[in-house]
Amino acid sequence: MTRFVLRSCISALVTMLVVSLLLFFMIEYGSGDITIKLLGIESTQEQRDSYRNQLGLNQSAWTRYFTWLVGNDWWLEGRVGGGQLGAIVAIENPQTQEPEWWVEGSTGERLRWEMEGGELAELVHQPNGSSTKRPADDAIWFTAEDGTQQFWGLNNNNSVVRWVREGGATLQVRTKAGFRAEGDSPVEFIPLSQGLLRGDPGESLRTGRPVAASLAGRVQKTGVLALLAFVVVMPLALLFGIIAGVYEGRFWDRLISISGLALTATPEFVTGMVLVLIFGIWLKWLPAVSVFFSDQSILELLTSWDSAKILVLPVLTLTAIELGYVARMTRASMVEVMNSSYIRTAIIKGLPYRNVVLRHAVRNALIAPITVIMLHVNWLIGGIVIVEVVFGYPGLGTYVFDSAIFGDFNAVEAAAMVTVAIAVATRIIGDVAYIFLNPRIRYS
Repeated sequence: MTRFVLRSCISALVTMLVVSLLLFFMIEYGSGDITIKLLGIESTQEQRDSYRNQLGLNQSAWTRYFTWLVGNDWWLEGRVGGGQLGAIVAIENPQTQEPEWWVEGSTGERLRWEMEGGELAELVHQPNGSSTKRPADDAIWFTAEDGTQQFWGLNNNNSVVRWVREGGATLQVRTKAGFRAEGDSPVEFIPLSQGLLRGDPGESLRTGRPVAASLAGRVQKTGVLALLAFVVVMPLALLFGIIAGVYEGRFWDRLISISGLALTATPEFVTGMVLVLIFGIWLKWLPAVSVFFSDQSILELLTSWDSAKILVLPVLTLTAIELGYVARMTRASMVEVMNSSYIRTAIIKGLPYRNVVLRHAVRNALIAPITVIMLHVNWLIGGIVIVEVVFGYPGLGTYVFDSAIFGDFNAVEAAAMVTVAIAVATRIIGDVAYIFLNPRIRYS
């Protein structure tokens, strides 16, 4: 058993690595020029090239992939300040609650740099989150092979940058009034990241915020919605499947089978629209959309009916989709078990029919549906994109949808890894659950 779980974990890691590679390069070569989506089609080629440099997209695809996976702060430490400074550290900003990158100076101070009026200035981090400014020491500049004086440091946008003295680049910066050219700017940008393996999949190109900060809340919201749907649908589906299997060919079997087939065959967006039309528009019993304030915790919504009722229609939609499929799978397994020889023998010997069904048939009939249930746990987490989009629910599904349309590979990759991790975890849990349902099953 231990060897089986260990092999499954190794297989899961390999699966996640392969998925991350495929996703990254499909988005890399299939989503087009991301700067056009950032700046608009009215932008010039010069402006797009400038933004590609600022976003670090001039690096090779392999470099950016490994940066996304394992981070780059550990190898950029030797570049910042010519290797004479300390470690690069992430400090949480007390106002935004998001990490900021600083480098530890020789005296223990945490520093950043900016160019102002052709002169380099040091920004010193203060305990309250602010910073003080002072002129930088000329000794920090080094002479490159081409004879220019250069310096590697950290800027205010969490990037390691390279300045060239008296030869700075001209960057195109987009403002509300249009594009503005800024001189004395760095000539090279490398955005900092700790990497997915340390919980930092980088910055979202769509929102400009760390992906981890946005993703955590989205996963929580989708997890609560999926859990509510799971708690409702699975007991009902198993119950209806058992009833249909026990009364094979009779009225209840026909009713449950036909209803389940109709629910399964109806697309999610159709079911959702019908429920919105009936309960949200005609009867006005429930909200037609599931929109709430971004700073409102999902747990706060569940404390009162006035808040929690925005979840009713999405849960009913998910229930309708899953109910028929799981019930029909359970029904097929129950019919097979009820027609087996040991069940017939137990009935002939005079055992109470209720005991035969509950103590003998049900347990063996659940072995097959358990696989379907475990697979649908993953679907409820990562595959409810349509349901979330229909109801405007701010969960993981809408986050993946919006990020994929935009071509935000950092966000899509991180969200995909969450769903892949859930998929492989539920598969392992399903395999282990077989042993408790049927002790004859053993894994080597």
